[in-house]
Amino acid sequence: MTELSEWEPGINGDFNVNKAIVRHMPNGTKIISAESCGVSAWTKTAKISVVLPNGSSKRYFLKCATGRGARSLTEGEYCSASAINEVVPGFAPRAAGWGDYHDGESHVYFFLGDYHDMDLSAAPEPANFTTQVAELHSKGKSPTGLFGFAVPTVLGIFERTVKWEQSWATCFINQLQDVIKYDNETNGSWPEYDAACKQLVDAVIPRLLGVLQSDGRNIEPSLIHGDLWEQNIGMDMETGETIVFDPGSTYAHNEMEFGTWRCSWAFHFNSPIYMRLYQRHIEPSEPANEWDDRNRLYSLHPYLNDSAGHPGSISRSIAYNDMLFLCEKYAPLESLEKYDPEKDVSVTHAYVQHSTHIMRDAHMNHLSESLALDG
Repeated sequence: MTELSEWEPGINGDFNVNKAIVRHMPNGTKIISAESCGVSAWTKTAKISVVLPNGSSKRYFLKCATGRGARSLTEGEYCSASAINEVVPGFAPRAAGWGDYHDGESHVYFFLGDYHDMDLSAAPEPANFTTQVAELHSKGKSPTGLFGFAVPTVLGIFERTVKWEQSWATCFINQLQDVIKYDNETNGSWPEYDAACKQLVDAVIPRLLGVLQSDGRNIEPSLIHGDLWEQNIGMDMETGETIVFDPGSTYAHNEMEFGTWRCSWAFHFNSPIYMRLYQRHIEPSEPANEWDDRNRLYSLHPYLNDSAGHPGSISRSIAYNDMLFLCEKYAPLESLEKYDPEKDVSVTHAYVQHSTHIMRDAHMNHLSESLALDG
């Protein structure tokens, strides 16, 4: 059982604050309140209001996680947000710290950063936003000159392999094999799918990504946010600036950033204006005529990550069909099933609401009902 002395006493709100968290605030900070806030599938989050030693008010955002991937989630977010802000100051909330404590039998890891009151429904202004993303990619240089990251990072609750690699194809294979494994653990083996995955890893990726670093071509590792989709972007209500959050960064081929913009749940970034404006700053890598196929390949990672986190998700079958497309084009294998354009969302333009959208809507409906009852 956790000792009472380990918790900050005398604060308002519904969220207990461990003293391990307070140590990442300026010495002498007084906590006024801590309130649960936001909707998260994997973590508990809170807004902490404090008075700093100089008498000024400040708010912090706290994220607490337990279980699978908890350390990588919090340490990875701290290192990712710090790296992003070093390259594009203010693009992500300032990271104050990360750490851990015990709450009874639970080992809790936490991330602490600046709190921003954000409008999460507004679409980012295309020109300014894509300029900032391009600045992140062009100025965010790998400290080793290799692809990877200094610490493991997480998408959802699933850790990505980030060991340093000279070959981008090898680095991406590492990350894709992660989500293939997590997906199979969640949804079980599927022989036809397993065969497509094997052909993709053995033949398609070495061809489609290997060519980026052959015949005199080269790509430099770029710092990417790593999970840049609509639910991780907001408009600061005080400044009007676009803020990106929940990063799970890595130094990667810059085009990997946009795999999720192709996915069935995209509702702002499926507009061509964003990519068109971004490419005014950074043109597609050569061979440029294979950009769309690389984008399809990169979308497999978020699709399978989503499938692994949400059993029965349609994302698995969408990803499987995209694998078949890529196999037929770059490494045909007679034993594989045939690609079906009627299941291709880039052809049908079908929109499939992401699981976190459903959670958010349910949360907002619950709040509305509670306010109506209180009234």
